[in-house]
Amino acid sequence: MGTLPTTELGDGLTVSAIGFGGMALTPVYGAVDDAESLATLHHCLDVGMTFIDTANVYGGGANEWLIGQVLADRRDEVILATKFGIDGDPTTGRLKARGDAAYVRQCLDESLDRLGTDVVDLYYMHRRDVSLPIEETVGAMSELVTAGKVRHLGLSEVTADELRAAVAVHPIAAVQSEWSIWSRDVERNVVPAAAELGVGFVPYSPLGRGFLAGAVRSAADLSSPSDFRSRIPRFAADVLDANLAVVQVITSIAEQVGATPAQVALAWLRQRAEALGVASVPIPGTRRAARVDENAASLSVQLDPDQLEALETAGAGVSGHRSVDPNWVSSARE
Repeated sequence: MGTLPTTELGDGLTVSAIGFGGMALTPVYGAVDDAESLATLHHCLDVGMTFIDTANVYGGGANEWLIGQVLADRRDEVILATKFGIDGDPTTGRLKARGDAAYVRQCLDESLDRLGTDVVDLYYMHRRDVSLPIEETVGAMSELVTAGKVRHLGLSEVTADELRAAVAVHPIAAVQSEWSIWSRDVERNVVPAAAELGVGFVPYSPLGRGFLAGAVRSAADLSSPSDFRSRIPRFAADVLDANLAVVQVITSIAEQVGATPAQVALAWLRQRAEALGVASVPIPGTRRAARVDENAASLSVQLDPDQLEALETAGAGVSGHRSVDPNWVSSARE
């Protein structure tokens, strides 16, 4: 059994200093193998990467069911996060957000059943239902804490104002939004608000959906019909070549420090969060156990000021929106 350093997010929630994003274990980037996925999840726990993130919508519930097989024997080792609030299929983009109280309760009970557990450590509102006051949704979530079914509350892709309104209803342990070298819109308002309020930040896609790790070299790498990256504007063929310039800088710095590109991208994010004064734990996802070890080792990579500046400059040159639908993420409401 390994151990990793821990980080305290908000509301007293302490998690491993790097977590695991379960969405990678669904067919969203291409075919997956459940046996390999289970081996990868067990390896996460073996090395001390105990903060496991899923959602009811990943694989139409299949991801929670998969993680539930690991929890059956190892529930006490896991800090478990799941989410509600997206109605539809994320692979098609036909989605709507829903946050009414009855739906909040229904989703949690269904998630608990799939996961085979009676409590979720961190329960996120996955997307904001703008037809309702956020106080109504968070109020319903807080009742789940009172009922003992949830330990901590989180929010995903909220604005700074929405975060402040939510915190007035119930303590929020974490905001989860996309944040990486090439996705930095959250630094304008959301990250500073989280730092001010003592709320942790959980960056999803910290490796740019594999792009920053060098996994995508051309549009041909996105040819699988099930790979939804091909519909994200910044992966479009007309900007992909220009965006690869950031990968070249990451790769160059990786050679300088004796690390992999993925480790450099994660180290940049860790040091950026420290500079902004926010407790932050990224949740890179992978199908392979070897990548779990690689990501965990990023915690010992340290970049100097010149390297950080070079990465910031490269990231600032990225073209194309980070979401299939710009209205689906917090920056559209700021």
